[in-house]
Amino acid sequence: MPQGHHVSSASSPRVIVAAVIVIDGRVLACERSAPPEAAGRWEFPGGKVEPGETDAQALARECREELGVRVRVGARVGPDVPLARGRAVLRVFVAEVLDGGVPRALEHSAMRWLAAGELNSVPWLPADEPIVAELPALLGGIGERSA
Repeated sequence: MPQGHHVSSASSPRVIVAAVIVIDGRVLACERSAPPEAAGRWEFPGGKVEPGETDAQALARECREELGVRVRVGARVGPDVPLARGRAVLRVFVAEVLDGGVPRALEHSAMRWLAAGELNSVPWLPADEPIVAELPALLGGIGERSA
Protein backbone atom coordinates (compact mmCIF):
# COMPACT_ATOMS: atom_id res chain seq x y z
CA MET A 1 0.00 0.00 0.00
CA PRO A 2 1.28 3.53 -0.69
CA GLN A 3 2.61 5.45 2.28
CA GLY A 4 -0.13 7.23 4.22
CA HIS A 5 -2.86 4.93 3.00
CA HIS A 6 -3.00 2.37 5.77
CA VAL A 7 -6.30 0.70 6.60
CA SER A 8 -7.12 0.83 10.30
CA SER A 9 -7.23 -2.44 12.23
CA ALA A 10 -8.26 -3.31 15.76
CA SER A 11 -4.79 -4.52 16.84
CA SER A 12 -2.93 -1.30 16.05
CA PRO A 13 -3.23 2.03 17.86
CA ARG A 14 -6.28 4.16 17.03
CA VAL A 15 -5.35 6.48 14.15
CA ILE A 16 -6.35 10.14 14.25
CA VAL A 17 -5.82 12.10 11.05
CA ALA A 18 -5.55 15.85 10.65
CA ALA A 19 -5.29 18.30 7.76
CA VAL A 20 -2.80 21.07 7.15
CA ILE A 21 -4.77 23.33 4.80
CA VAL A 22 -2.72 26.21 3.40
CA ILE A 23 -4.09 29.00 1.25
CA ASP A 24 -2.07 32.07 0.28
CA GLY A 25 0.74 31.17 2.67
CA ARG A 26 -1.52 30.81 5.73
CA VAL A 27 -2.52 27.60 7.52
CA LEU A 28 -5.98 26.88 8.90
CA ALA A 29 -6.18 26.50 12.69
CA CYS A 30 -9.41 25.51 14.47
CA GLU A 31 -10.41 26.15 18.09
CA ARG A 32 -11.88 23.18 19.98
CA SER A 33 -15.23 23.64 21.69
CA ALA A 34 -15.19 20.23 23.44
CA PRO A 35 -14.33 18.18 25.46
CA PRO A 36 -13.78 20.55 28.41
CA GLU A 37 -10.07 19.70 28.79
CA ALA A 38 -9.46 20.63 25.12
CA ALA A 39 -11.91 23.54 24.77
CA GLY A 40 -10.16 26.78 23.88
CA ARG A 41 -7.08 24.98 22.53
CA TRP A 42 -6.27 24.98 18.83
CA GLU A 43 -5.78 22.08 16.41
CA PHE A 44 -5.68 21.07 12.81
CA PRO A 45 -9.08 19.79 11.62
CA GLY A 46 -9.55 16.04 11.44
CA GLY A 47 -10.66 13.05 13.47
CA LYS A 48 -10.67 9.29 13.93
CA VAL A 49 -10.06 6.80 11.14
CA GLU A 50 -13.02 4.42 11.17
CA PRO A 51 -12.56 0.67 10.57
CA GLY A 52 -12.12 -0.05 6.86
CA GLU A 53 -11.19 3.54 5.97
CA THR A 54 -7.80 4.60 4.70
CA ASP A 55 -6.18 7.62 6.32
CA ALA A 56 -6.98 9.68 3.20
CA GLN A 57 -10.65 8.58 3.12
CA ALA A 58 -11.06 9.46 6.80
CA LEU A 59 -9.45 12.87 6.38
CA ALA A 60 -11.62 13.70 3.37
CA ARG A 61 -14.74 12.70 5.37
CA GLU A 62 -13.67 14.71 8.42
CA CYS A 63 -13.04 17.83 6.29
CA ARG A 64 -16.55 17.52 4.80
CA GLU A 65 -18.09 17.09 8.29
CA GLU A 66 -16.05 19.72 10.18
CA LEU A 67 -15.40 22.32 7.48
CA GLY A 68 -17.97 21.71 4.75
CA VAL A 69 -15.31 21.35 2.04
CA ARG A 70 -13.97 18.67 -0.28
CA VAL A 71 -10.21 18.14 -0.14
CA ARG A 72 -7.47 16.30 -1.98
CA VAL A 73 -5.19 14.63 0.56
CA GLY A 74 -1.50 15.03 -0.18
CA ALA A 75 1.85 14.43 1.50
CA ARG A 76 2.45 13.61 5.15
CA VAL A 77 3.57 16.40 7.48
CA GLY A 78 5.95 15.34 10.25
CA PRO A 79 6.11 11.95 11.97
CA ASP A 80 3.35 10.00 13.71
CA VAL A 81 2.62 11.72 17.05
CA PRO A 82 1.81 9.26 19.88
CA LEU A 83 -1.41 10.03 21.80
CA ALA A 84 -3.21 8.56 24.83
CA ARG A 85 -0.08 6.83 26.17
CA GLY A 86 0.42 4.99 22.90
CA ARG A 87 -3.20 3.91 22.45
CA ALA A 88 -3.58 6.30 19.51
CA VAL A 89 -1.43 8.07 16.95
CA LEU A 90 -1.87 11.38 15.11
CA ARG A 91 -1.03 11.44 11.38
CA VAL A 92 -1.10 14.79 9.62
CA PHE A 93 -1.37 15.39 5.87
CA VAL A 94 -1.39 18.39 3.58
CA ALA A 95 -4.93 18.82 2.22
CA GLU A 96 -5.92 20.98 -0.73
CA VAL A 97 -9.43 22.46 -0.76
CA LEU A 98 -11.22 21.59 -4.02
CA ASP A 99 -13.87 23.33 -6.12
CA GLY A 100 -13.17 26.79 -4.69
CA GLY A 101 -14.61 25.71 -1.35
CA VAL A 102 -14.30 27.94 1.70
CA PRO A 103 -13.81 26.14 5.05
CA ARG A 104 -16.43 26.98 7.71
CA ALA A 105 -16.28 26.23 11.46
CA LEU A 106 -19.12 23.68 11.60
CA GLU A 107 -17.82 21.85 14.69
CA HIS A 108 -15.25 24.29 16.09
CA SER A 109 -15.86 27.48 18.06
CA ALA A 110 -13.52 29.53 15.84
CA MET A 111 -11.09 29.36 12.92
CA ARG A 112 -8.05 31.43 12.02
CA TRP A 113 -5.67 31.54 9.05
CA LEU A 114 -2.15 31.87 10.47
CA ALA A 115 0.99 33.00 8.64
CA ALA A 116 4.36 31.54 9.67
CA GLY A 117 4.98 34.41 12.09
CA GLU A 118 1.58 33.91 13.76
CA LEU A 119 1.82 30.17 14.48
CA ASN A 120 2.52 30.73 18.18
CA SER A 121 -0.34 33.23 18.61
CA VAL A 122 -2.80 30.50 19.64
CA PRO A 123 -2.56 27.83 22.37
CA TRP A 124 -2.16 24.58 20.38
CA LEU A 125 -3.14 21.18 21.72
CA PRO A 126 0.05 19.35 22.77
CA ALA A 127 -0.40 16.72 20.02
CA ASP A 128 -0.37 19.42 17.34
CA GLU A 129 2.76 21.21 18.61
CA PRO A 130 5.28 18.92 16.80
CA ILE A 131 3.38 19.55 13.55
CA VAL A 132 3.33 23.33 14.14
CA ALA A 133 7.14 23.14 14.41
CA GLU A 134 7.26 21.68 10.86
CA LEU A 135 5.10 24.41 9.31
CA PRO A 136 7.43 27.40 8.78
CA ALA A 137 9.36 25.44 6.15
CA LEU A 138 6.12 24.31 4.49
CA LEU A 139 4.27 27.61 4.42
CA GLY A 140 6.50 29.08 1.76
CA GLY A 141 6.02 26.16 -0.60
CA ILE A 142 2.42 24.93 -0.49
CA GLY A 143 -0.92 26.55 -1.05
CA GLU A 144 0.51 29.47 -2.98
CA ARG A 145 -1.91 30.98 -5.45
CA SER A 146 -0.48 32.71 -8.49
CA ALA A 147 -2.03 35.98 -9.56
